[in-house]
Amino acid sequence: GNWLLIWSVTLLAHTAHSCPEKCLCHKASKTADCKNRGFTEIPARLPPEIQILQLQNNRIWRINQNAFTATPLLKILDLSNNSISSVALGAFQKLRYLQVLNLTRNLIHYIENKTFSFLPHLKELDLSSNSIIRLPETFGNSTGNITLLSVKHNKLQKMERILLESLPNLKVVLFKDNPWQCNCNIFGMKLWLESFLYRGGISDGIICSAPGVRKGKDLLKVPYELFGVCALRAVPVPPASSHQWPSSEQRAWPKHGPHGEPGDGGRGGCEPKARPRPVSLRHAIATVVITGVVCGVVCLMMLAAAVYGCAYAAITARYHKEHLGPIRQHGTPEEKEPFESSMA
Repeated sequence: GNWLLIWSVTLLAHTAHSCPEKCLCHKASKTADCKNRGFTEIPARLPPEIQILQLQNNRIWRINQNAFTATPLLKILDLSNNSISSVALGAFQKLRYLQVLNLTRNLIHYIENKTFSFLPHLKELDLSSNSIIRLPETFGNSTGNITLLSVKHNKLQKMERILLESLPNLKVVLFKDNPWQCNCNIFGMKLWLESFLYRGGISDGIICSAPGVRKGKDLLKVPYELFGVCALRAVPVPPASSHQWPSSEQRAWPKHGPHGEPGDGGRGGCEPKARPRPVSLRHAIATVVITGVVCGVVCLMMLAAAVYGCAYAAITARYHKEHLGPIRQHGTPEEKEPFESSMA
């Protein structure tokens, strides 16, 4: 009886630490090779000490919440080329040492807020070649150390600037082959990408899919003037609702979208402009400052020359008409401010 008990305990202990039947485990490299084995879910009874788990080229269709609790030391997890359509919240949160997560070539449509929470050492997150149509405002708590993010070959039309700004250590971002909508919604991404590249970041750029006039164009080369009307029309939005920018914007520009008429799409759904806009917001502000200085000098000269009250009044009226008018048309810094805060 005692021998049977000892044998049972030994067998259980061996089974608990052994390799799953279809996998190959390498103790020296702490790797479990389970690729090309026809798995439909994460295999059970993986050795707890493994650091690399290869599960690519299977038929795994879901990841349960407690799928990796038995392998807390994982550093590299490869789930590429499976049939994963959704990821349970907290599915990865026990993997506090995870550095590389590969989810390419799956069927993922959505990534929910905090999907990758509590992965403080995560450095590379590859979500390419899925069917993702929406990314959240944050990947989760403690994901600030991500240095490489790939979302290429998906169905993204926009991406929240707040998500990109929550990843301060990004060095490489890959965007290509997404149907990016280069309208007012994407202006925040344009500003972020310019800043990212200026700081030495690496990116394959954002190529517009719509509106039609901008199809195939690099977002960085779309002039600021085409976003000028978006900025001015954003003024009525109160600062308190700035976090609801996308929804309020969709209400403000109903004509946006891939099915817009060619006439609408030419300026990203913004209404036609009667006069040219400044090349950029910075240029607009500079113009206001320079015009103000010039007008100030002219005004002083006029005052010096104006001896009689009537002449003084006429000159002042003319000054207001000719100089202050154009400044208002271009928009003062105060007019721009609500737009910038709403995009922040």
